Amino acid sequence: MIRVNVLYPAKPGGRFDFEYYMQRHTPMVKDRLTPFGMTALTADKGMAGLAPGVPATYVCVCNLEFRSMDDLQRGLAAHGAEIMGDIQNYTDAQPVIQVSEVLA
Repeated sequence: MIRVNVLYPAKPGGRFDFEYYMQRHTPMVKDRLTPFGMTALTADKGMAGLAPGVPATYVCVCNLEFRSMDDLQRGLAAHGAEIMGDIQNYTDAQPVIQVSEVLA
């Protein structure tokens, strides 16, 4: 299985519209990528760091799971520009993206 981690760094004064993200962006991503083998999408809202009083490193973390790297690449080839182009509608954060093979 392949997992794509999309991490949105928290920054003072940064903008992240969770209503738009959950009501419009994630449904669009599911609609576009599920036919290309995406099997799951989860979204986490950052709350805090591990130590008391430490703010969250990321305002939001999204995980997308695919059956294979080929599925991911086909989905991104078809819809990646549209998905990435929507980011400006809900945040001014520059996402950090990592693709991983799930081992456990």
